[in-house]
Amino acid sequence: MQTHRFAIRAMLAATAALISSAAFAHPKLVSSTPADKAEVSAPQKIELKFSENLVAQFSGANLVMTGMPGMANHAPMKIAAKVLGSDDPKTMVITPAQPLVPGSYRVDWRAVSSDTHPINGNIAFTVK
Repeated sequence: MQTHRFAIRAMLAATAALISSAAFAHPKLVSSTPADKAEVSAPQKIELKFSENLVAQFSGANLVMTGMPGMANHAPMKIAAKVLGSDDPKTMVITPAQPLVPGSYRVDWRAVSSDTHPINGNIAFTVK
């Protein structure tokens, strides 16, 4: 009987731990296209894939041009882009309004999942 009670308590404790860890799961960036620090041809869209489903109305991104060939003092410049979800609720899609010109870029992102805790980060890439 003692072993049976211990097994039940252990199972309840494990279940409670799993439920609480799932409730506090924060989204993490799993991958991006283009990849962080990649040198690529001008992408038509940038995709960020996260570990959790995103809450679209609280998540977002800014596309910033951080450098331009031949212009050493180029100040960071925000680039017009649409930020939308995709068919995959874990993916954020950033679509530039105009084709990207050669230079260096950064995507500053904010991801919010069901736990409502915002996580911020960025990726950088170069358009050749």
